[in-house]
Amino acid sequence: MTGNVLVVGAGGVSSVAVHKMAMNPEIFGTITLASRTKAKCDEIAESVRARTGVDIATRQLDAMDVAATAAMIRDCGAQVVVNLALPYQDLKLMDACLEAGVHYLDTANYEPEDEAKFEYHWQWAYQDKFRKAGLTAILGSGFDPGVTSVYATWLRKHKLSGIRQLDVLDCNGGDNGLPFATNFNPEINIREVTAPARHWEGGAWVETPAMTHKVPFDFPGVGEKNMYLMYHEELESLSTHFPEIERARFWMTFGDAYINHVTVLQNVGMTGIEPVMHDGQAIIPLQFLKTVLPNPGDLGAKTVGKTCIGDIATGPAKDGSGEKTYYIYNICDHEECYAEVGSQAVAYTTGVPAMIGTAMILKGVWTKPGVWNMEQLDPDAFMDMLNTQGLPWEVHELDAPVGF
Repeated sequence: MTGNVLVVGAGGVSSVAVHKMAMNPEIFGTITLASRTKAKCDEIAESVRARTGVDIATRQLDAMDVAATAAMIRDCGAQVVVNLALPYQDLKLMDACLEAGVHYLDTANYEPEDEAKFEYHWQWAYQDKFRKAGLTAILGSGFDPGVTSVYATWLRKHKLSGIRQLDVLDCNGGDNGLPFATNFNPEINIREVTAPARHWEGGAWVETPAMTHKVPFDFPGVGEKNMYLMYHEELESLSTHFPEIERARFWMTFGDAYINHVTVLQNVGMTGIEPVMHDGQAIIPLQFLKTVLPNPGDLGAKTVGKTCIGDIATGPAKDGSGEKTYYIYNICDHEECYAEVGSQAVAYTTGVPAMIGTAMILKGVWTKPGVWNMEQLDPDAFMDMLNTQGLPWEVHELDAPVGF
């Protein structure tokens, strides 16, 4: 039995997700792709048809219009809305799902358009609404957040009786040959990178200036890279739902050229999110910057190298053999991703988990009414699909957690 889905957003992640949905016709029935710009949806649909022979429907949609979105959900018979649009639109799409009576899934937590705050409390406030409606909302079904949270739950279920320390490590060892380009939505990427770093330690948040702490790490399949301490939203949900965690941190790799570019852009005000006047018109500098930077969706053909993303978790072993540290990760090849779906690995590693999370709903594996983060759900079926859908994982024991 298959289920119908409405995918909102027409960027690189959406392209990967609908390609992979079309490659799994035993799970996905009618696939509708909607965006403010229908031409982008049509372009993705042409690629899906050429690669898989599957036709997907395309629509024009203003995702901030709740009534119009609810009407479209009913019209296309969707059972799940897959939100791959901007995080500013999360709450409106959740409202539309409640109005239309369908399940919801996204890859990034809500963020106010005028404030760089990455927090779950706005979406967690919908818990009772979705529970009373008998509907499921799954938050953060990308890679990080998403797979990294499922990794932690899998380790907690099968290897450790609890997680005392957790480090999430995100390494992109890819090279696109350009002086400066972000590997996913520039607006979101730069807001994350320039925000103060925060990590969870001793029952409280510890804040440090952005990009001030770095550690060299030898990543499997990539080699040694400098990784920087950052804040990422899964730290909030993991520290909330795994109360035994004493320390949780997030690390991401950046090359020196990237750091230099972002520093200069920040110094001259181009990363600002407050409107400024230009020739009598109000513009937001970061949104203007996004329009002149390379489109991440166009980088697939240029990008070579690999990504390596995973968790290093320390805690008491389930077998009573003392404290253990495990490293669980995926290695993804940019060129292999492009050959399969026409996208680079950063979009692939987010779009595939979005597809798998949606499959978990349609297959009835994850259908508990309410609003849930990925680590709150049983990991096993999701982990199995990672291995069969292009994101195989490995787990190894380490001598110690990440230093610093």
